Amino acid sequence: MALGKLIPLKRLTLLIALLFSLCACASGSRPPAPPKLPYNSWYVGLAAPRFMEVWVETVDVLDQRGLAFFRVHGGVAGYTRKPEGWHKGGGKMKPINNVDLPERLFLRWQSLVEPQAYKIRIPIPQWVRDEMVRPERVFCQGSKEWIDDYREMITLGMAPGGIVKVWVGGACLGFKEVGRFQAEIEPLGPYRGKSNGQYIPIEPENKAYIDQHGIPYGTW
Repeated sequence: MALGKLIPLKRLTLLIALLFSLCACASGSRPPAPPKLPYNSWYVGLAAPRFMEVWVETVDVLDQRGLAFFRVHGGVAGYTRKPEGWHKGGGKMKPINNVDLPERLFLRWQSLVEPQAYKIRIPIPQWVRDEMVRPERVFCQGSKEWIDDYREMITLGMAPGGIVKVWVGGACLGFKEVGRFQAEIEPLGPYRGKSNGQYIPIEPENKAYIDQHGIPYGTW
């Protein structure tokens, strides 16, 4: 029996068009190719001055391919030895897998000692991405041997008042400062209003320090 007798011509035309449309959608939804980097992962570190407790709600990435990745890091930060000033780099590190080098970083966090919620969009200059893929011969103190290392780590340092400092460095290489930025207050509050204004509870040790010494604004 002829196909035309089973399916009317107009309906057959619509069916063929639908199949072509589905094929096009399927080909367009293929996952992107893995980024071509000299290492499997680069890292984001979270840092804050001692006692100046923070809770990071999210770190999002727009990579140099124009692809967005959400909540690649968050939670508690690593803390410096002193409340005033910074050390360079470090912090609580997390590997960022299958993401190309960052073009922009989006950071939203709670400064628990104030308390206040902040947000910021941080542009990453091209020289930083160049540094991240440039090998450098260095004697590594950890392994006691010469290696080719990369500055594949980006640290985000957060301080009260919405101050953010950014560094790029490597495990065996020094950190270079990318810039100092001023975040804006998140008008919706913590968790963009989803917690009804409730912040993460501050640790008693940190609260006791703030109650006794205050917040050293202007030292970061």
